[in-house]
Amino acid sequence: MAHEVSHIRNYDIRLQTTALALSAAVSLLADIGTRAMWFGGGRRRDNDREGGSLEVIMMVVSILALILGPIAAYLAQMALSRNREYLADASAVELTRNPLGLISALQKISNSEPMTEANTASASMYIANPFKDGSWTSLFDTHPPMEKRIERLRNM
Repeated sequence: MAHEVSHIRNYDIRLQTTALALSAAVSLLADIGTRAMWFGGGRRRDNDREGGSLEVIMMVVSILALILGPIAAYLAQMALSRNREYLADASAVELTRNPLGLISALQKISNSEPMTEANTASASMYIANPFKDGSWTSLFDTHPPMEKRIERLRNM
C-alpha cells in the first residue's frame, strides 16, 4: 500500500499524463511533417526537375521520422515510468520506515509461479510480468526488474 500511496504523493499520474501528451505531440508532428512532404511540401511549381536528389533525401528522412519518432517517444515514456517506480519504492520506505517489509513483499511477488492463462493484452496491469520470459521485450516494461528494485532497497 505504501508503494501505491507514494505514487499519489509523488504526483506520478500527472507526470505520466504530461509524458503521454508530449509523446502524442511528437507522433503528431512526425505525421504532419511526413504528410507535408508527401503531399506537396517538396514539389516545385515549374517543370524544372533539378534538385530531385534533395527531394528523395527529404522523403527518406520523413519516413524515418514517422517510424522512429513515436518509438523514441514511447521508449522515453517507459524509461520515465521505470524511474518513478524506484522513487515510489524509496518513498514507501520513507513512509513505513521499514525497507525489509517492502523487500519481503517484492520477493514474494518475484518468486511466484508464472501464469499459464494470462492474456497478453492485460499483462501490463499485473504487478510483475506474468509470463517471466526475460526477452528483449523488457525494454518496453513499465516496471524495472524485481531484482534491481530489491537491490536498491537493500542499499538504502
